[in-house]
Amino acid sequence: MKKLTGSRVGIDQGDEEVFSEFATGGDMWTGEGSRERRKAVSFSEPFRTPPTVQVAMSLWDIDQRANIRADVTAENVTRSGCDLVFRTWGDTRVARVRMSWLAIGEVKSEDDWDL
Repeated sequence: MKKLTGSRVGIDQGDEEVFSEFATGGDMWTGEGSRERRKAVSFSEPFRTPPTVQVAMSLWDIDQRANIRADVTAENVTRSGCDLVFRTWGDTRVARVRMSWLAIGEVKSEDDWDL
């Protein structure tokens, strides 16, 4: 459990296209095996400490003739941003993915002192 000190909690959110490969024939659409795409996002302002980030797919355009496999996560979370990560494997064919994210954490207060 993450316990927040202080009384200021910040919430930031966004919705990002991670990739679109149908029109270009990219390997998410045409390939097989392990594949990964990353999208760096910046928070609207830095948190006091790295926040907790939750991600979800808000758009998933996938070929129904193949197995449906996906792993979505946030990695490299810092005070100012993170990477949205989409992974798939096997014969899954993905045309495009959009991911939503929600960051919750401590934000600076005017009562904070920098010593």
